[in-house]
Amino acid sequence: MNKSELIKTLAEQKGLHVDDSAEIVGAFVDSIKEALIRGDRVEIRGFGSFKIKEYRGYVGRNPKTGSVVDVTPKKLPFFRPGKELKEYLND
Repeated sequence: MNKSELIKTLAEQKGLHVDDSAEIVGAFVDSIKEALIRGDRVEIRGFGSFKIKEYRGYVGRNPKTGSVVDVTPKKLPFFRPGKELKEYLND
């Protein structure tokens, strides 16, 4: 399911106009992104949690040419599914 399918499903299940459900889904996603940018952990009970993992920079090698490459530090989002979601998927 992608974002547009989620918007359509929300509109159908709750009897909303597609534009209204798009605004709701957009606000939800934007609020999660803003919280992660601030460094907050986002937890949705029964579903899972999102957090940012920070990776330090390092010196690597290009496997094709063997040349030295500086890899810059980066932040990546990490999702951890909740217990209820895991149980739901495995039952």
